[in-house]
Amino acid sequence: MNNMNNNNGMQKRMLIMTLVVFAFFIAYEFLVLKPQQEQKAKQQEIAKQEKQNSAPNVINTPNASTVSEDNMTKSVSALSSKAIGSSSIITTIKTNRNIIEIDKLGRVAQVTLLESKYKDEEGNQIKLFEADQLRPLEVRFANTDINDEAFKISYKASSTNIDATNTIQKFSLTQELSTLTLTKNFTVYPNGHYDLNVTTNSKEQFFITNGFRPNVLADMYADHGLYLKLNDGTMELTSDEDLDKVKSYTGIRFVSNFDRYYATVVYNFTNSLQVSLMPDDENNPQAFIHAKENISFSGYMGPKNFNDLKALHEELTDVIEYGWFTFIAKPMFTFLQFIQSYVGNWGWTIVILTIIIKLVLYPLSYKGMVSMQKLKDLAPKMKEIQQKYKDDKQKQSMHMMELYKKHNANPMGGCLPLILQIPIFFAIYRVLLNAIELKGAEWIFWIHDLAEMDPYFVLPILMGASMWLQQKITPNTMQDEMQKKIFQMLPIIFTFFFLWFPAGLTLYWFVNNVFTIAQQYFINQMFEKKRAAKK
Repeated sequence: MNNMNNNNGMQKRMLIMTLVVFAFFIAYEFLVLKPQQEQKAKQQEIAKQEKQNSAPNVINTPNASTVSEDNMTKSVSALSSKAIGSSSIITTIKTNRNIIEIDKLGRVAQVTLLESKYKDEEGNQIKLFEADQLRPLEVRFANTDINDEAFKISYKASSTNIDATNTIQKFSLTQELSTLTLTKNFTVYPNGHYDLNVTTNSKEQFFITNGFRPNVLADMYADHGLYLKLNDGTMELTSDEDLDKVKSYTGIRFVSNFDRYYATVVYNFTNSLQVSLMPDDENNPQAFIHAKENISFSGYMGPKNFNDLKALHEELTDVIEYGWFTFIAKPMFTFLQFIQSYVGNWGWTIVILTIIIKLVLYPLSYKGMVSMQKLKDLAPKMKEIQQKYKDDKQKQSMHMMELYKKHNANPMGGCLPLILQIPIFFAIYRVLLNAIELKGAEWIFWIHDLAEMDPYFVLPILMGASMWLQQKITPNTMQDEMQKKIFQMLPIIFTFFFLWFPAGLTLYWFVNNVFTIAQQYFINQMFEKKRAAKK
């Protein structure tokens, strides 16, 4: 009973906590996650001096492998930006969706996306990789002598130009070393993905890497790093700068290196892979797939478009990372796509989805709003009880409970419905933040890309104004001045954060506020009529 006197104060604190959770959640995404990586140097070629390239030192056991971190070094030349020297390219592959360039060491030097909506700020078609990063499909040998030689001997290609825009094409890359021959047999498909079989005529242990992640949009809003799916269905995320030691896994179904919208994926759903993760100089994760004599898998390098991934394999939709609330976010995105298939415009789809969610959650919202109105009406009586029994907390608590019971009021009823809705709000946040489908999607007038910020800040300002209006018409029983000030600052804080948010996400939040205002206005009018009837 001694704690019951705090019910009203607890209700206020819970409401403040709920709102502050939103603010800190956004603040974490905006301020804590590192900004987009700076370009490391101006474009310049340094003398051709490859660093010594070591392979993981593997000790095989029945269930796993361990890898020596000391034996792993970067293998890329000291180039910069995304420009690849044409003299190093031995094969160019063109599909319906991309151009893939293979360099003289049998690696993917660059992938250029061809679809018109994938353009950078300068209007050029997006290129996925930096020139100075670990490149996809690089091979390293456990035997250091063989490995040293492998980085000095160029591959030979069966064809220098592959046209896979209309039909499936096959080609091979061969590297002849003094003690063995390694062959990469590719099958490339018009939709841009590939199958790869790597063979050697020796039993030497070797490794093939998925390369460093695409570096197109590694921003502060969304996760970027490496994502694994294990045979038991669990997912393991390793964000950039978070890998401080070597990790080894067996039973891997896919490994994905990703930024916000793009991914480089290697997968085999028939014969699972054994993978070791190595930290680079900045503790970013790099994946190396274990092999001996031969290995086969498939690969995809491009946008994390849900339908494109699903067309390759149902499980590849797990490449899209939604965070804690994936179990809500994934079906939410499926529903979003369903609506869009009828509406045809992503902006109006977001509006319709928001309205539907508000209607579904209306019973919870209604209950919370009614509770807040009841507490507002009881505020004078509550204050009277607090003053009358300020020296007797037990009696104060008892009379408070009697007051709540008499008027059928619940001190927790105002914020609990809001708390229950938080997972849904966060799930939608993650869906709209990670949906590359919004890339290049127009809405109305000035919004030409829902995946980019509002260029004129109209939506963020409208969102902040609607949040302020929502506060003005929402009953507030707070007595503490500090709580009131924090509460009143939230529209300003949210407006600031949303200035740089994708327009699609800001649109959702604005529409959500508008309908919350409408619901609150309806409840307020209902209570005003009841009060008038009692007079």
